[in-house]
Amino acid sequence: MTRVKPGKEVVIRMPNEIGLLSQIAKLIAEKGINVLAISGWTEGSTAVIHAVTSDNLRTADALRGAGLAPIEQDVVLLEVENKPGMLRKVTERLAGEGINLNHLYAAALADREAILVVFSSTNNARVLQYFPT
Repeated sequence: MTRVKPGKEVVIRMPNEIGLLSQIAKLIAEKGINVLAISGWTEGSTAVIHAVTSDNLRTADALRGAGLAPIEQDVVLLEVENKPGMLRKVTERLAGEGINLNHLYAAALADREAILVVFSSTNNARVLQYFPT
């Protein structure tokens, strides 16, 4: 089972502070929006958060309403089987096609059959051609 589709993620860059992610999660939850995938890290004193939600437009509106400056960017949403070697298989395929990754995040639960892989590449449109839908 492999499914791929184009997607969007909301990206926020702002000064890092304790409780920041909690505040963002609260804003999203209060709008009844589901977080499908999220990744966060710091770069010096800046927090960087990438999130795929059930409604990115409303997510971005809620964040802007709180004085944040989210941007939306294109990503690929790839669902693959949860079994050993799948990340290797995906990344080898991309490398074999000469596609460079800008960023990637993924998650799986041991008792689930699928993994959601979210990534941005140098050619997202081309990636969509190389994985069955």
